[in-house]
Amino acid sequence: MARARVPAAALKTMNRFRTARRHGTVPELAARPRPWVRALGLTAVVLLGAWLGLLVVGDVRVPVGPMNTTMTLRPALDGGTKINISPLGALHLDSHIAPVRLDVNVDQLDPDRSQALVDHPERLSGLQDEVTEDIEHGTLDLAVRSCAAVVTGATALGLAVYRRPRRALAAGGLALALLAASGATAYATWNPKSVLEPRFSGLLSSAPSVVGNARSIVTEFDVYQQELARLVTNVTKLYDVTSTLPAYQPDPTTVRVLHVSDIHLNPASWKIIASLVAQYKVDVIVDSGDTMDHGTAAENGFLDPIADLGAPYVWVRGNHDSTTTQGYLANMKNVHVLDDGRAVTLAGLRFAGLGDPQFTPDRSTVPDAEGTQEAAGDRLADALRAQRAAGTPVDVAVAHEPSAARRTDGEVPMVLAGHLHHAEMEILEKGTRLRVEGSTGGSGLRAVEGRYPDPIEASILYFDRSTRRLQAWDEIKLGGLGLTSAEVSRHLPKENQPGASPTPTPSSSSSSPAPTAAPASPTPSGSRPRP
Repeated sequence: MARARVPAAALKTMNRFRTARRHGTVPELAARPRPWVRALGLTAVVLLGAWLGLLVVGDVRVPVGPMNTTMTLRPALDGGTKINISPLGALHLDSHIAPVRLDVNVDQLDPDRSQALVDHPERLSGLQDEVTEDIEHGTLDLAVRSCAAVVTGATALGLAVYRRPRRALAAGGLALALLAASGATAYATWNPKSVLEPRFSGLLSSAPSVVGNARSIVTEFDVYQQELARLVTNVTKLYDVTSTLPAYQPDPTTVRVLHVSDIHLNPASWKIIASLVAQYKVDVIVDSGDTMDHGTAAENGFLDPIADLGAPYVWVRGNHDSTTTQGYLANMKNVHVLDDGRAVTLAGLRFAGLGDPQFTPDRSTVPDAEGTQEAAGDRLADALRAQRAAGTPVDVAVAHEPSAARRTDGEVPMVLAGHLHHAEMEILEKGTRLRVEGSTGGSGLRAVEGRYPDPIEASILYFDRSTRRLQAWDEIKLGGLGLTSAEVSRHLPKENQPGASPTPTPSSSSSSPAPTAAPASPTPSGSRPRP
């Protein structure tokens, strides 16, 4: 039987195999992986290595002003910025769209730098520039540290997985390219307006009323920073000014009422009020609202000095005062909260008042705000009529908004208001005298929104003890933040001047100043007059 003939090509292959077997070089049979599987594995190594690198060595500790913070980049599908404020919670900003998120942890307040600001308050004037510079340096350090972290992490993991330097270096290079692309995407999608729409978590989420004010503080940071600097640096001068106010010898036949308004969290106001109470022998203090700025429970401690001012404190709610604020004051000794037309008699005068119907700490507007105020004023007028019908007529009404106060015209001899941050005195159409007080807090955090700082204003109202009608009033004006002057001027109602009619008329002038103005201290040569 004839043997099968082997093809020449197959014979040649078999001969090569025999030769290789004799030399011990027979190759092992192995299935080559598919290209997409290799790419997927390399991608996993790059991402995992970069994340581990950021986790281990990607943090940067940055001193920002008096605070110690930690900045970190973290992988995240939705990007954005997260500011952790322990233990209150976190603030989330949709600042950019990229696969990395910026985490900023506020760790602690540095005691040495904080004490330096207290000891040298003039340094606050440069605090904004210092904070900006600190953040710029921190961001640059974070970028360099993050690049090194992702390259190191991806390269180390690539070397551990592939055991080939070339593959490991490729993983590190891809990680660096990925971080650079993410940075470019974040820069291209950067949204500076994200600070206007923050999302709160933790304890911060339970205080939604703070959101509007946080927006104001962020968008007007320069104003707030300047006001804070001026407030701290001038508080000592302010105290010195109030201690040198001209003393007044009180008439025993008068009741002296100190009218204050719109304190707006200015801590200097309590020292000023206490000084006025002591020097003028004040019988009653009337606060026509906006004592607070945000109306949060965290601010309630600011109100504690009221208990030690030395006179009964009559208070109505302003649009920056919350019901939480009102409840705290209602439980305080020697404080009389007036709302819904409630009346109280103090030092022989009967007061009735109404809280502001609106709560707008972020200075937002509400639909038909004027109509809401007028409706509130009508309710106060109804309460005044009811008091008169009951045989207990009210001598002084109190409201925060002048538009609400005007609705009491003809129902009470005098009505007090605030809100406008400048003083006015007016005789209304039906004979009621409206007194609008300026800001006793110098407009608080709004002190420098205008060209010049707002003055700190208050009034001493002198009432006849028998007729319970206004005899005179002293306007007290302290130089705004940065000025060290105080001015006291005496005013007489038109009807109290010699030869005048005994009661005011709608066409009569509201006041005529008597020449008793006396500056408490000279205005410094470098100060500017208010427009």
